[in-house]
Amino acid sequence: MSGLFPLLRQRRFAPFFLTQFLGAFNDNLFKNALVVLLTFRTAQWTTLKPELLANLAAGLFILPFFLFSASAGQLADKYDKAVLTRWVKVLEMLIMGIAAIGFLLHSLALLLAALFLLGLHSTLFGPIKYAILPQHLQAQELLGGNALIESATFVAILAGTLAGSLLAGSVEDPWWIAAAGLIVAGAGYLASRSVPAAPPPMPQLAISGNPLAETWRNIAFARRQAGIFPIILAISWFWLYGALFLAQFPVYARTVLGGGESSVSLLLAIFTIGIGLGSILCERLSRRGMELGLVPLGSLGLSLFALDLCFATPTASNTSEVLSLGVLLTQGSVWRILADLLLLGMAGGLFTVPLYALLQLRSDAGHRARIIAANNIVNALYMVVGALAAAALLDAGLSIPALFGVAASINAALALVFCRQLPEFPQRFLAWLRLH
Repeated sequence: MSGLFPLLRQRRFAPFFLTQFLGAFNDNLFKNALVVLLTFRTAQWTTLKPELLANLAAGLFILPFFLFSASAGQLADKYDKAVLTRWVKVLEMLIMGIAAIGFLLHSLALLLAALFLLGLHSTLFGPIKYAILPQHLQAQELLGGNALIESATFVAILAGTLAGSLLAGSVEDPWWIAAAGLIVAGAGYLASRSVPAAPPPMPQLAISGNPLAETWRNIAFARRQAGIFPIILAISWFWLYGALFLAQFPVYARTVLGGGESSVSLLLAIFTIGIGLGSILCERLSRRGMELGLVPLGSLGLSLFALDLCFATPTASNTSEVLSLGVLLTQGSVWRILADLLLLGMAGGLFTVPLYALLQLRSDAGHRARIIAANNIVNALYMVVGALAAAALLDAGLSIPALFGVAASINAALALVFCRQLPEFPQRFLAWLRLH
């Protein structure tokens, strides 16, 4: 553990770690609280259907990733990333102020605008988040730093989602949701004040005034970088894969397992904790600083445990009775499902952390933030395409367990393609197996 947790005591890492944790927590707190609020109190806000509102909210949050990621990458290459981090935190506080006004005026338009701006805040922070690490960490520390960032991000997503649901369901006046978000944003700004300077690699860079044209230019540039674009595609596939599973949890818990809201939270928690554990495990299994052999190992786990989840799932519940969490946990099949989700999450951590570290190392310093921005654009595109494909398959009659099995099979096929494109990964995997 010498290369991992001591980073949390060092100024070159700890303030930024806390800043990004609070940002991810706040995004999910507000987004989930708003979705829950609009789902259960729809009539107080609009005549639109709750399902339409939930999808509209999700679309508004992710839209800025398509529109402004390339511009965010340019900004992070041109200006000091520590200074940009502080300005992004100021923007976050202003957004929470807009949300507070929206709650006070009972304005759905203002609340959706705040959600869009929160997506913009995440878009601006994305290239900074990964491009700043190589400036503050040594090459042999990158894997550990990414492991901490990834595990903390998923814990923040889980905690923010649960906190948002709790706030939306427990406070009479929804203004408190914005107040909580403002407090978290303020704490993030205070943490960002201690982030060390990260001088820009290309201060002479001219910022494009056309973000859409810059988006295509960014992706085209990333495609020309040898050994980089396949990594971006692999990371994007992981986000599609993970998002596909997370999106099914509410319906899976209710209609297949027969549980209620607490069972959804349990599935989300187990899967998220698994990703965190897998991310931390990367550092423990990498004795030479960067073990690329963990990527095929993680990919293998993503297929195997998803297939077992498909086979372990009982037949759909035919009763309208909602089973308590205690009753669910008396069923042996549920424990097998939880084990599969935990191991599936761990496999995801093993798969993605080395890829992020390698993306940072292989990217030219002068273009690193724009490469990260291209990665974020493709991530968002994959997640949207994955959501549409999953919806189409389910609408055509495919069951949720069968959807998991299809995803596992596609993952196995794509893993073979990836290993053919980058043979160093399977070679390192075989060398790692011989070593252990």
